[in-house]
Amino acid sequence: MAAAPAVAWLLMLPGWMNRILAFVVFFLAAVSDLWDGHLARRRGEITEFGTIADPIADKLLLVCALIPVYLVLDAHAESLPLPVFGSVPVWAVAVVIGREALITALRILAKRRGAVVSARDSGKRKAVAQNIFLGLAILWAAFGSRDFVPPAGQYWDTLSRIHAWSISAMLFLTVVVTTVSAAFYANSFIRVFGGTRR
Repeated sequence: MAAAPAVAWLLMLPGWMNRILAFVVFFLAAVSDLWDGHLARRRGEITEFGTIADPIADKLLLVCALIPVYLVLDAHAESLPLPVFGSVPVWAVAVVIGREALITALRILAKRRGAVVSARDSGKRKAVAQNIFLGLAILWAAFGSRDFVPPAGQYWDTLSRIHAWSISAMLFLTVVVTTVSAAFYANSFIRVFGGTRR
């Protein structure tokens, strides 16, 4: 939670080094989030607080990274074009953030009924896809900064093309996995609201 605003702030600052720092902070936050969940499950230390606080931390980091990434890449769409999409489409941002808002609202309603819907495997896969996409996109913004001087030669050009296609592929995968995850969670909430808790 503490790292999320730092990621947003660093991303919105000009300069490639600031965006590299944003990537480092984002990477550490994302990895620590996955690791603490793994430790909690392995040690049997899953708590009700954790099942509520962990998704909030995930969503905060997602929003604080995704919106600045969208703004930066959209503002530099001509100099930082992505294959297929051109830039990060606003509809993709709406799908990702909309899913998080919907699931959060349903979690709150379920909590009022005395039910806690824990994270599902589909939610973990969704988080991994989103984090990979955002990490690649943050680096794309860094290397596309005006003050970044790329190494000369075909080697860097080839890496840049691979990088760009990787972002587009992960963006597509993120939207698909996010949509599928929303469907699975919706099923769980239907069970809760229908009186069958799982």
